[in-house]
Amino acid sequence: MSSVVSAGPVWTRCLPSPSCQARRWISRNVRGKVLAIRREDQSVWERRAPLGPSQVRQLVKDGVKVIVQPSNRRAYPMQAYQSVGAKIQEDISEAPVIIGVKQVPIDQLIPNRTYCFFSHTIKAQEANMPLLDAILEKNIRLIDYERMCDREGQRVVAFGKYAGVAGMINILNGLGLRLLALGHHTPFMHIGPAHNYRSTEMARQAIRDTGYEVSLGMMPKSIGPLTFIFTGTGNVSQGAQEIVQELPHEYVSVKALKKVAEHGAMNKIYCCEVSRRDHLVRKDGGKYDAVEYEEHPERYISVFAHKVAPYASVIINGIYWAVNSPKLLTIPDAKYLLQPVYTPWLPTSPKIQALRDESYGMEQDSKILRRKNSAVHQNRSGSPSLPHRMLAICDISADPGGSIEFMTECTTIDTPFCLYDADQNKDTNSFKGPGVLVCSIDNMPTQLPREATDFFGSLLLPHMYNILHSDISKSFEEHSFSHEVHGAVITSGGRLTPNFEYIADLRSQSRAASKSAVDMASKENKVLVLGAGYVAAPLVEYLARSANTGITVASGLQDEADALSAKHTNVESVLLDVVERPDLLEDLVEDADVVVSLLPYSLHHEVARHCIKQKTNMVTASYCTPNMRELHEAAVDAGITVVNEVGLDPGIDHLLAMECFDEVQRGGGKIDSFVSFCGGLPAPEFSDNPLRYKFSWSPQGVLLNTLAGAKYLEDGKVVEIPAGGALLDATEEFSFLPGLALEGFPNRDSTIYRNLYGIPEAKTILRGTLRFKGFSEIVKGLQKLGLIDPEPHPMLHRGGPDITWKQLVCSLLGQMDSNIFDDNLKALVMERVENENVLNNIETLGILKENLVYKANTPLDTLSLYLSKKLGIEPGERDLVVLRHEIGITWPDGRQEMKGINLVSYGESQGYSAMAKTVGYPAAIATKMVLDGEIQGHGMILPFTRDIYKPIISRLGNEGIMATEKSTWLS
Repeated sequence: MSSVVSAGPVWTRCLPSPSCQARRWISRNVRGKVLAIRREDQSVWERRAPLGPSQVRQLVKDGVKVIVQPSNRRAYPMQAYQSVGAKIQEDISEAPVIIGVKQVPIDQLIPNRTYCFFSHTIKAQEANMPLLDAILEKNIRLIDYERMCDREGQRVVAFGKYAGVAGMINILNGLGLRLLALGHHTPFMHIGPAHNYRSTEMARQAIRDTGYEVSLGMMPKSIGPLTFIFTGTGNVSQGAQEIVQELPHEYVSVKALKKVAEHGAMNKIYCCEVSRRDHLVRKDGGKYDAVEYEEHPERYISVFAHKVAPYASVIINGIYWAVNSPKLLTIPDAKYLLQPVYTPWLPTSPKIQALRDESYGMEQDSKILRRKNSAVHQNRSGSPSLPHRMLAICDISADPGGSIEFMTECTTIDTPFCLYDADQNKDTNSFKGPGVLVCSIDNMPTQLPREATDFFGSLLLPHMYNILHSDISKSFEEHSFSHEVHGAVITSGGRLTPNFEYIADLRSQSRAASKSAVDMASKENKVLVLGAGYVAAPLVEYLARSANTGITVASGLQDEADALSAKHTNVESVLLDVVERPDLLEDLVEDADVVVSLLPYSLHHEVARHCIKQKTNMVTASYCTPNMRELHEAAVDAGITVVNEVGLDPGIDHLLAMECFDEVQRGGGKIDSFVSFCGGLPAPEFSDNPLRYKFSWSPQGVLLNTLAGAKYLEDGKVVEIPAGGALLDATEEFSFLPGLALEGFPNRDSTIYRNLYGIPEAKTILRGTLRFKGFSEIVKGLQKLGLIDPEPHPMLHRGGPDITWKQLVCSLLGQMDSNIFDDNLKALVMERVENENVLNNIETLGILKENLVYKANTPLDTLSLYLSKKLGIEPGERDLVVLRHEIGITWPDGRQEMKGINLVSYGESQGYSAMAKTVGYPAAIATKMVLDGEIQGHGMILPFTRDIYKPIISRLGNEGIMATEKSTWLS
């Protein structure tokens, strides 16, 4: 078979080769010594031994009596040891030195002996502290292979190479199964798990056969070039690379990864060894310094997730990770990397056209969220495409929660793989579904037990001659152990040796940390919800589903807060006026992990100041106002996350827009226009009132917005509408849902979204508000009467005399005599509003009658209070949310598409309103993501990145909030 091999690293090892004179000296010094090899019983899969028959033969030849405890599980049969002169017997108490591989059961420890094995005690690992205590109590001298190092600090006895070898075989096996589940038969299907092979040579031959088929071009082109990333340069990485080099391969640099991933050949694989220098940078922007990193790893961050991982098909992780070191891949990194990949737009061909039609849903309705349950996107020609580039990770380091943060537990030889997806789900039962295949077995070398035994034994044998001189009757200090053995003696004489006395301190720290961990595990995540209005109920209900989440609802209305807390056992209520009691607010913020502010937007920045001071994260559904943006750097310095704009509008509108933009841009298209309208409305059957509107919260914001100005982009030109009432003159009718009579008008400054959304090429950008037809006309009439004036009016002073609506309207019209006939009053109103329909509706609202006014200082606030009672949603009524995106797209082949995205959600007559659900649920989901570490950025965060908007869209689907889309092709 032909193989493309470039200059890549090769694993080599030089073993000591004593001279004949040294050999005779060694033989004289160990003659008559007794050594026992115990059976392994730590795992049913453990078939290794510390020495193989060839090493035992040498020891026996040198005069050592070797006792081997019988075991039918050991890879080398007892006869193999017996044939080289070892004694097979159950009782090994005759031997002063006993060796094994893994930990020894406490009840099988023989007192007053020297033991050699991997004890896993040097980090004061809690699970093995009873073993260490027993070793001390039984006066055992413990030599731990893990601490046998040369004068440069390099380990001299290890299984590392075979961990890499076994890990690479395993992940190639898993890769074949994963690709098959995704719809691709590949040559990798003929590679089995490592323990299925009698030897690595048999595995290598299977891999060579696979490589031959790869070199013949038998890989499906829909998979694209395969890139294998190896982290680290040590024995683990080198062992893995030895195996992968049996395939046709080419080594490339980190800089070349992007080009290779996009344009590489299909008749070979690409390998890249990533060292620390390739992905570690100083937090202040400086370059990597090896010496500084060893001393201060906390000064560095890893750019692996952005520089390397996006172009990786398979990652083989073999690095050692220490606490405070940067992580290779965090949970948010995984969310970003595990999103669907959409086929780029290529020159037109029937096959490519089929891909386009399917991927972008040409002229057919489809659920935007339908992709979340599909790991494979099938085109019309029948060829599946991969859900994302990253297919598999082999974490040979097997350090849960370490360099790969989302790998929180090891897999096993029995269940070697799990699928991990962007929503943090793990599936060990199937190779089909979304996510990346993860293999992280913590005892991989035992899958190749004979070769691992021979390899390890060849490294251990030169040191056995020194170890055999261990005499438990003599103190540690009386021995003349070699440097390698001396540094590996953990216990002697019933106490820790000087080099390992630190374990006692670590144990004390570990106990404290363990207690803290238990406390943390039992400790509730604490969420403070400020406000108990309409949207709070679904938010609280969603968060309360987690039993370990404690929620405090703080409101200035005790009844509302009590009503919420009464529904859930893990929710309590507090009476709080955030303006009057900043001291209480500060105490509550200090005690919380996340604060959710459902207060009026004008108070958010005050809440944020408290959060920054107390280093508490925050979530709000409202716009990130200038006041909030000013606090960005302070929030970054405090190390807190403040997520803004995760409601409906703003919120879901962002999520759906960014999802579409992302798909288009990854497909090579450009956004020509973006027009978005959203509105909360009464359900059609409850819209029979003068305003065609009902209020699910205070009408003040709704009415005040009609006085605001607006700014948008149309055909490349900026259009500005001045504040003061001109906004509603820009109202236009809509027919995208013909069954509903809708109209809309611009909202705020839409031009800022050109940069925020990353669509600088767009010529039209307009965001607006939806209402039922007739709303704008009536509200303009109210404006002309002066009833939406936000300035104080002397007649509406709370301390003044009572007045009626008729008196107020007369005053606003300049009519001093409020006792005029009703017909004359109507005539005056008609002169002002110039529209009989408006006049009739104003009359129907009751504001020309003699009813007393509940004064609230300004006409706007007074009218808002009145309408909140008159046009509030009554029990048994339901509301409606309608969101519409129209997105103009130009694809590289010149075709133009107009994509329409609709989200329609109805409230429940006996449950949550549509507005409450569409604001409360996304805010709750974002809050949970902050609690779970899925959102880790600091400062003011907007939901414009895939790692945030994709999970929220997916989880909203689980709550029944989904959008539909339909495209029209213009050319």
